[in-house]
Amino acid sequence: MNHGRREPRKALLVVPFGLIALVTVVDVLAPPYVHLGPFLAVAPAITASFAGPRTTGLVGAVAVLAQAVVAASRTTLTDLNHTLQLTALIMVSVFVTLFAHLREVHEEQLSRLRSVAEAAQQVVLRPLRDRMGPLHLASVYLAAEAEAQIGGDLYAAARTAHGTRLIIGDVRGKGLEAVGDAALVLGAFRAAAHQESDLPSLVAYLEGAVDPDPDGSDDHARVGESFTTAAVLDIPDGEMTLEVISCGHPPPLLLRDGRVIPLQVDHPAPPLGLSDFVPSGLSAQTFPFEPGDTVLLYTDGVIEARDRAGTFYPLPDRIRTWSAQDPHTLLRTLCQDLLAHTPSGRLVDDAALVAIERLA
Repeated sequence: MNHGRREPRKALLVVPFGLIALVTVVDVLAPPYVHLGPFLAVAPAITASFAGPRTTGLVGAVAVLAQAVVAASRTTLTDLNHTLQLTALIMVSVFVTLFAHLREVHEEQLSRLRSVAEAAQQVVLRPLRDRMGPLHLASVYLAAEAEAQIGGDLYAAARTAHGTRLIIGDVRGKGLEAVGDAALVLGAFRAAAHQESDLPSLVAYLEGAVDPDPDGSDDHARVGESFTTAAVLDIPDGEMTLEVISCGHPPPLLLRDGRVIPLQVDHPAPPLGLSDFVPSGLSAQTFPFEPGDTVLLYTDGVIEARDRAGTFYPLPDRIRTWSAQDPHTLLRTLCQDLLAHTPSGRLVDDAALVAIERLA
């Protein structure tokens, strides 16, 4: 599974072994008052940074053998100076071998966590169907951390008797707690999307599901600290419209004939989990959504991505030229451009994107 990573590491062994050979030859040929033996300790130290404990121990043993060869060729093994150098080299080799062992254990733990995260992604973030009624959909999740596949961003879609309902959201925080909160929101959406008659009722159900203190027994430190921004949409099959309720989430973007139109609601609701602190009524706002139109849903990890100069990613300007692309091509192009915008090719925050095209 890690063959691609092991091959470069094997090639790096040329450096410590080359260093040992160079120091040994120069030290043997150097004047008596010049002692290069301490430089041999660099070889196992370098090896510990990329190789396992066995390889590090082998390089350390070769370095000790080289020091012994130098000692025997210049004086004797019992010479005080060389004895101290050998002792120090052995101690350094032991310590860096232990370090390599601890690093290898840590990498194995990260590998297991990566596998767990991938499994969680399959359960929590189910891939959206390519077609749902008259809609063509595509979705993508970009993890900020190289060792994680999923964080607090979420999306889902559900078919109802009259159309399609979708949600995209961003849970505050990171780690397992954020994943758990995301799973809670998604579970509530999937359970209620088919049951609630209108969009305000659905969002009210989601708010009740994520209430941090439904019975007054939760830790007060937790209340108010966990919330989820979300945009919830209802797209009926028989009407050329869509309804949106925004719970503190960035507005969806409508792509139509080369134009990008933010679907900014007049009366946004507070994020899920904060209705007790920011009382607000729930009302859905209707927007035209005609055949050939595409709606882009996204989380703030997209628009908060910065380049080296600190400039935010200009999402509306970038996607304007791609408005004619199908959802899958649009997201592929957008992701490539987004990562190219960042200095390291990685995002600081997770990002989720959903593109929805109306075919008829």
